Amino acid sequence: QVRLVESGGGLVQPGGSLRLSCVASGIGFNLYELAWYRQAPQKERELVARIATSGTTNYVDSVKGRFSISRDNAKNTVYLQMNSLRPEDTAVYSCNARRLVLTSYWGLGTQVTVSS
Repeated sequence: QVRLVESGGGLVQPGGSLRLSCVASGIGFNLYELAWYRQAPQKERELVARIATSGTTNYVDSVKGRFSISRDNAKNTVYLQMNSLRPEDTAVYSCNARRLVLTSYWGLGTQVTVSS
């Protein structure tokens, strides 16, 4: 069975940092594109960061220069380092693993709250 489990969310003050982790099991991890999405209350889900099997990364404009996605294939884990956090970053962050577009798996998400 496929499982994606996120961790690392919490409450942080503006300007602070968090590091999210997502551990995958039940898939050939090296074959999958990995991504972090987020969804805030009353808003649609958006793609935050993506890392391809090649290591190529993409970020939504609002987090460029602040967030960094990385993967550790030996640990079947994808990370999202979040720095200089802003209140508008508050959301549930979920990881996604995708292969050949038609195969996609989701974790349940971890809550990130940025507030003073």
